[in-house]
Amino acid sequence: MIIKYPKVGICGLSCILCPAYHRETKSKCDGCKSKTRMNVGCTFIRCAVKKKDIEFCWDCKESKTCEKWKKHREFSKKHDSFVCYQKLNDNIFFIENKGIENFNYHQELRKKFLEEMLEDFNEGRSKSYYCIAATVMEIEELEKALSEARERADGLPIKAKSKILHFLLDRIAKKKNYHLKLRK
Repeated sequence: MIIKYPKVGICGLSCILCPAYHRETKSKCDGCKSKTRMNVGCTFIRCAVKKKDIEFCWDCKESKTCEKWKKHREFSKKHDSFVCYQKLNDNIFFIENKGIENFNYHQELRKKFLEEMLEDFNEGRSKSYYCIAATVMEIEELEKALSEARERADGLPIKAKSKILHFLLDRIAKKKNYHLKLRK
């Protein structure tokens, strides 16, 4: 099977916004459909890719009646694992209505802002926080927060820069009722 979108999870998660994707160690993940992950495999890889030869669960003719898929989507409404699931159902809806190419484009924009946060504002303890922000916030909100943080943080040490960006992101999150922590 040819994988066309290795950085979009079978279930609809955006691999390029996951903290494991941004590791700088041997344990770095190259996406849910990378060779390493395909060998290990989650239940969705085994079912969709290996058994049914499809790249995404929503492409399956049984997706509307699949209990595993239903439970996963219900779980994502209230809980996260090591990665943020808050936008899973929104991602699926977006892809079904606007297409995977459009989704990919928007995820690359989010990744760009995430990489800027990690490069310029990560004091070593904020990777997951920035990954969640890049996942749940609107692109315009990320852009505005980063722009304002750059203005306010010019010339400051990294810890002070990080505090400024956290403050700005938290302010947006409070106003919009976003959760910038994993929901357990």
